[in-house]
Amino acid sequence: MAEQIRKEKQHQVKSGTGRYFDYNLLFITVFLCVFGVIMVYSAGTYVSEAKRASLEKQLFIIAGSVLVTFLMMRLPYRIWSGLSVGIYVLSMILLVLVKTPLGHSSHGASRWLYFGPVSLQPAEVAKFAVILYTATILNKCAKKIQDYKVALLVFGPVLLLAAMIFLLTSNLSSAIIVIGVALLMYFTVHPNWSKFLFAAAAIGILAAVVVLYVKAMDVSKMDLKDLSSFRSRRIIAWLHVEHFSDSQAMQTLNALYAIGSGGLFGKGLGGSIQKAILPEPQNDMIFAIICEELGLFGAFVLILLFILLLYRIIFIARNTANRYASILCVGVFAQFAIQIIMNIAVTTNMIPNTGVTLPFISYGGSAIAILIMEVGLVLKASRSIPVE
Repeated sequence: MAEQIRKEKQHQVKSGTGRYFDYNLLFITVFLCVFGVIMVYSAGTYVSEAKRASLEKQLFIIAGSVLVTFLMMRLPYRIWSGLSVGIYVLSMILLVLVKTPLGHSSHGASRWLYFGPVSLQPAEVAKFAVILYTATILNKCAKKIQDYKVALLVFGPVLLLAAMIFLLTSNLSSAIIVIGVALLMYFTVHPNWSKFLFAAAAIGILAAVVVLYVKAMDVSKMDLKDLSSFRSRRIIAWLHVEHFSDSQAMQTLNALYAIGSGGLFGKGLGGSIQKAILPEPQNDMIFAIICEELGLFGAFVLILLFILLLYRIIFIARNTANRYASILCVGVFAQFAIQIIMNIAVTTNMIPNTGVTLPFISYGGSAIAILIMEVGLVLKASRSIPVE
């Protein structure tokens, strides 16, 4: 019996009907999660008991997410397609609940929901919902993709969800990510690229004009507290870090100190000094702590791993035999790529400071759980790649 099964498997592989599984993506994800746990523990500025509690919570979240992910991988894609609108509506409900007693505020923003001991960030659910919803619409309307009605069907709900994220949670970075994910998914399946290039050029010119205007402002006697717009304060502080080192630009400046003091090979794991100054270094600014403790070499290796992660996702997207799965993979790629670029750009002061986590590395419950589940959907897509 065993010999017969072995021969059948060999015949499947030879005839091109075997089942592929991308272990490269799995191993990279596992390594990033383990590395993230180590860096969260190292970056924490707590007493030892709180460090252990933080480490145990992160490990518990990862273990639970992996279990849920393996269960998710057993569901056919038609079920995920059917659930996409429901998950989209659920994300909207969760965003509204932020303004109820279930909502929790931190650092002047209400972005979390607390259900007893369990916390949830609705914006993370919204990112997942946008990937599922957009993939469903693009898959069903593949033959009419150039019809403007398809664009309205995609971007109408996406822009509504992005507006809710921004207005209800004051989370501009997540709103940008949601729109960026939908745009990249739509761009990938649309045959006419010229419209997108024109729009990108227009946005780039507008951004350059704003930057040049702010750069020319005299800030020597300016008090950022006098500005009513929180976003304006961040843009001015980004362009004039040295003038606001004790206020709006304090976090960015200390992150740059951490990066610069790390040198080539860093101060060693746990040797960071700036983590005692940076507010919550285990979250948005964890890349600066990595640079300080592991140096330029450690940062380069991490970036290389991220590039390999994105490459494996695109490899699966291009080779899977399931069109819906392929579009899903593009959405996951878009979210990962945008968040990685934005986090590193903020830490190195290439763009204004905005709260966005580094995938698999920054501390977080709902964020890392959903990221792992998204990788599970990509791994499921890899099973549709025919073996030659």
